[in-house]
Amino acid sequence: MKVLYKAESIYYKDKFQKGLAILVDNGVIKEVGDAEALQAKYTGVKLKNWSKKAIVPGTVNAHNHSFQSLLRGIAVDRPFLEWRDQALYKYSPLLDEDAIYTGALFAFGEMLKYGVTTVSDFFYVHNGGNGTDEAVIQAAKDLGIRLVLARTMYDWAGAPAGFRETAVDAVQRTRSLAVKYQGDPMIDIHPAPHSPHAASPEMIKAGHRLAQELDTPFHIHVAEEMFEVEETLEKYRLRPVHYLNHLGVVDERMLAIHLVWLDDSEIKLLGDRKAALAYCPSSNMFLSDGVTRIPDLLQAGVRISLGSDGACSNNRISVFEEMRMCSLLQKVNRLDGTCINAKQVFDMGTKVGGELLRLPVGIIQEGYKADFITLDVNDLSLTPKRELFANIVYSLQPGAIKEVVVNGKVIVEEGILQTVSEQSIVDKIDRLFEKWN
Repeated sequence: MKVLYKAESIYYKDKFQKGLAILVDNGVIKEVGDAEALQAKYTGVKLKNWSKKAIVPGTVNAHNHSFQSLLRGIAVDRPFLEWRDQALYKYSPLLDEDAIYTGALFAFGEMLKYGVTTVSDFFYVHNGGNGTDEAVIQAAKDLGIRLVLARTMYDWAGAPAGFRETAVDAVQRTRSLAVKYQGDPMIDIHPAPHSPHAASPEMIKAGHRLAQELDTPFHIHVAEEMFEVEETLEKYRLRPVHYLNHLGVVDERMLAIHLVWLDDSEIKLLGDRKAALAYCPSSNMFLSDGVTRIPDLLQAGVRISLGSDGACSNNRISVFEEMRMCSLLQKVNRLDGTCINAKQVFDMGTKVGGELLRLPVGIIQEGYKADFITLDVNDLSLTPKRELFANIVYSLQPGAIKEVVVNGKVIVEEGILQTVSEQSIVDKIDRLFEKWN
């Protein structure tokens, strides 16, 4: 069904423009143009008129762990390894398919309300199969969010049993999901060796080969903590990026997560090989990881998207929040208010995220998916209106987000989820914790 969306202004071709409308057909933006002309051209088409609102692209959360929303507030204010043991490792044996489904509903539902229309979920609690992976996918389908399942490949012996699998099993299970969901307009499957710390050389190379076979990106945590750098230096006499390059996996498919502890040679290599980054500034701060050198990476040619990471290491899961944190953290770290700007971080959280996930999302343009949101331009956090773009990046509060459209369907209306009730999600979480207690 064709729908014509109007608003007070639309962020189109890198600026807010008045008097426009968006024609959507079968989940795709077919035309953007003068509202009166489109109404005359497409008579009888259903009209959605959002006066006193602005339409902007939906945000792309390039890195998340949905199950970790269940662990928010647990083991806060701890060193990284203590946080990992007391939150992730302690609770992982309790994470059956029902718990994973509940956590994904929780994470994706909250994201949608905060304007996320596409999420890459880096998921590794497989419990010896694909049942929990299917639970994450089902939660995304029930809510209506666009999902990239970055199916993690993890074989470090020190991790909980539910995380671990052989390289052969990891490849077979990831491939079977990719084949099953091939052609699904809302689900994509990418291989994701966990990290140089938690995936063996064989696992990392197997994940890269599978990404080549499936023609997808592959995701991997790299140099989040200093101990990981020390480990690769001790075991392989190479820093993490050089180690991965030695394995033959540093290329345009690689979507690295974090990249906090790099030297100049690693930054240059990543740029030369056209690798990319999913940057999670709030998580890096929360876990006291350090500060990724974003201006240097950009200058080297590394493409950068934004992620929230899991909600027990952030603890918010808003990409608008990450835009703000990315800019402010870099400015104070460099003591340079000009080292990064609002347009750069907005693009990181929208169209660059879509480009790196190889999806036609994150921009309002003909031929792209109809994934966009409305903002109440009279919300105090967006006032004064003449500075709307700057205020979206630096002062927007979630209450200003009113509608969220994914694949042409209104998933959030006037700030309320339409697909799954928020109270039902809260009730499921309460029952889950009662069972755990």
